[in-house]
Amino acid sequence: MSHSEILRREKSGELYKEIVNLLPIYLTIQDRDLNIIFANQTFYDEFGPRLGKKCHFVYKGSLNKCRACPVQKTFSDKKVHLSEETIRTHGGKTAQMIVYSAPILDQAGNVVSVMEMATNITRVKVMQKELTELGQSIALMSHGVKNILEGLQGGSYVVDEGLHDGDLTLIQRGWGIVKNNITDISRIVQNILYSSKKRTILLERVAPGDIIKDSINLFRGKARSERIELSCEINPALPEVNMDPFAIRKMMNNLISNAIEACAKDKSKSSHRIVVRADDYNELQFKYEVEDNGIGMDERTRLQIFTEFFSTKGTEGTGLGLAVVDKIVKEHKGKIEVDSTPLIGTLFRILFLKM
Repeated sequence: MSHSEILRREKSGELYKEIVNLLPIYLTIQDRDLNIIFANQTFYDEFGPRLGKKCHFVYKGSLNKCRACPVQKTFSDKKVHLSEETIRTHGGKTAQMIVYSAPILDQAGNVVSVMEMATNITRVKVMQKELTELGQSIALMSHGVKNILEGLQGGSYVVDEGLHDGDLTLIQRGWGIVKNNITDISRIVQNILYSSKKRTILLERVAPGDIIKDSINLFRGKARSERIELSCEINPALPEVNMDPFAIRKMMNNLISNAIEACAKDKSKSSHRIVVRADDYNELQFKYEVEDNGIGMDERTRLQIFTEFFSTKGTEGTGLGLAVVDKIVKEHKGKIEVDSTPLIGTLFRILFLKM
């Protein structure tokens, strides 16, 4: 566009109309009754022709005006006002908006109408929430690692005492503490790595029961140290299937670790057990199950356990273990079922296709 054409459009007012219509905000002009008497093209593209309609009806589907309406405030005091509002777009989606109102005055200085500018800040709000959750998760993980390091120090001290006294039993006890804490810190780091990057699953022909045996062997010592009976039930007739053994082993490790923590946290029973199963589910699917008689959880908790950074263990958890389980199951196009009762126990059932 030439300079002369710009000047021509500026004189005719066309340029300003184009600028207003191109603004990436919902710009409206409203009268004292909150009727929309002008709207820019961005507004029309989202809400369609709504001139003459009430602002609160168009944005919120409400017959009642907003409690702290910035437009009415501007009519009252001739000042610019700001508010944050939640609206519903024409497509039915909820959006967070920051709304400014500014007076339009006549020659006598009276407010004849008010211009309202609404900017969609939904993405900003989502980013704020994610940053807050990230900060909380870093604090949780730092505390979890700190606890494990303290456990390592305690275990190494017991080993040193055993070496000094020549006490093999004491050495074995201390080394058991060290191994358990090495397993814990390794699991935390692996979960962070798995959840922080996209990974292509590498499918291999795998016997489902072999995954369970590997995980049972890894956690047998930790379960024994917590006086928890850890056993497995494997259907030997299960066929080999296509899975990523690294990912499925991580999934199983997280579920067993979670079950051990649930049992260790439960003080209402004299004995605890964890049973890990691999068996047929139907003609097309097989199942993994991890069942414990630990502390259990209520319905509200059950609905949140697969949310990243949600932890039932307060500052002792990272909130990544079950989120990683959920990610792995989805990568394999599987399904998770959870049945849990407070103070009774929990059953995790994972369904995969036989393929």
